[in-house]
Formats: sequence, C-alpha cells, structure tokens
Amino acid sequence: AMYRAVTLYFLRNKVDIENEEAVKNALEHIELNFHARDYESHILLNGEEVSEEIRQMPVSERVSEVSAIKAVRKGMVKQQQRMGKSKNIVMDGRDIGTAVFEDAQVKFFMTADPKIRAERRHKELLSKGDEITTLEEVFENLAHRDYADTTRKESPLTRAEDAIVLDNTNLSQNEQLQFALDRVNPFLETQDQISIF
Repeated sequence: AMYRAVTLYFLRNKVDIENEEAVKNALEHIELNFHARDYESHILLNGEEVSEEIRQMPVSERVSEVSAIKAVRKGMVKQQQRMGKSKNIVMDGRDIGTAVFEDAQVKFFMTADPKIRAERRHKELLSKGDEITTLEEVFENLAHRDYADTTRKESPLTRAEDAIVLDNTNLSQNEQLQFALDRVNPFLETQDQISIF
C-alpha cells in the first residue's frame, strides 16, 4: 500500500520519475500513516484516506516503475522499519521478509495461480465501481508487475529462505487466516513480542 500511495502522489503531482532531485523533493512532502477501521487497515496519504484510490488501474500500471526507484525504496524501507520497531506488527509487501525485516520470527510468502489472482483483483475493481478495466488487462498488469518486481535491481521480489509458502489459490480468506494462525500460535506462546511478515 505504501508504494501505491507514493505512486498516487507522483501521479497527482506529475513528478518526473526520471529526475532524481524531483523524486527526492516529492518524497520529503509525503507522510504515510495507517489506521484501523472495521477490522481493516486504511492508508492515509498526507492525512487523506486513499485506500480505494491506490487500488485503481492508473496506480497499478505505474507502481512497479515507481517502486523500483532507489530513493523511493530507501525512504519506504526506513518508514516500514520505523513502524515495525514501534509496536507488534503484521506487515505485507513484496520485499518485507527479505529487505525490510530480514530477522522477523515468522515470514509468509503468499502465492497463487496468476489467473486466480487476476480474477480476484478484477472482482475487487468491479466492486469499487470500475467497469472499464477488463480481466485481460488486469491479468497483463499483474504479469508485468511480477516480472518487473522479480527482475528489478533494488530489493527484487524473492522468497526469503525461511519463509513459509502459503499458496492461497484454492483457499478462502478464513482458511488463509487459519493456515497462518496454525504457524504463528506456537511462537506467540513463547514470545513477548513477535513480528510477522
């Protein structure tokens, strides 16, 4: 969500991502926060709730490009580490277990069949009122993002060696939660604090 929020800011403010100084200047004007409401986490960009807008296709089409910028990655990693040190936290992201919190006690690497992922994202877009974006466009976008994120120079998407693979292709949200809890609970019984990514 953080990289998507940065991408949204860059799009709104027409930041030239080829201009290193423009990127660094823009990053200085971005404040990201999270708050929980109705059992869901919501992201605030400079105080504005943007959780739905960051999931729209204009952001999806540019997020891999923005997240590959070294200054952006460095700034977001610093913010993520600050959040993780201040409290017990569950965090998701494409490099959380390999670049941000390498020492997390429990790490999950979530995966699913690309077609199922595209169907889920398309259904999410439809539920938000996007009746323009096709399933094929979503599938192509996900394939592009996966390729870009696994081949980028800065913090590429890879599975941490000690991460537990959670293939959620055929799992409901409740089944995914139970899978995670079954693996986290043994740690909770022996730890005062735990970090999960």
